[in-house]
Amino acid sequence: MRTFFRVTLPLASGGLGAGQAIAFGLGVGLGAVGAGIGIGNIFGNMIASVARQPELRGELQGIMWLGFALTEAVVFYGLLGGLLAFVLVK
Repeated sequence: MRTFFRVTLPLASGGLGAGQAIAFGLGVGLGAVGAGIGIGNIFGNMIASVARQPELRGELQGIMWLGFALTEAVVFYGLLGGLLAFVLVK
């Protein structure tokens, strides 16, 4: 057995530890994919908006960064939720 952040993980012996590791990886991965899609949409729409009306760039930029920060928070929620479930579910 290996110890990782004071959590004992069984190696390839199967059981609940392997399922927890897979669930943790899927949770974080899907959160990252969703955030990547959202951030791509935010910046793509920002470019399209500034191309249409360049004079609104200053107003749109603040909204863009707020949307970026909120979308990026989804990754951290997925990481935290997956880590909690990995550690607490037995």
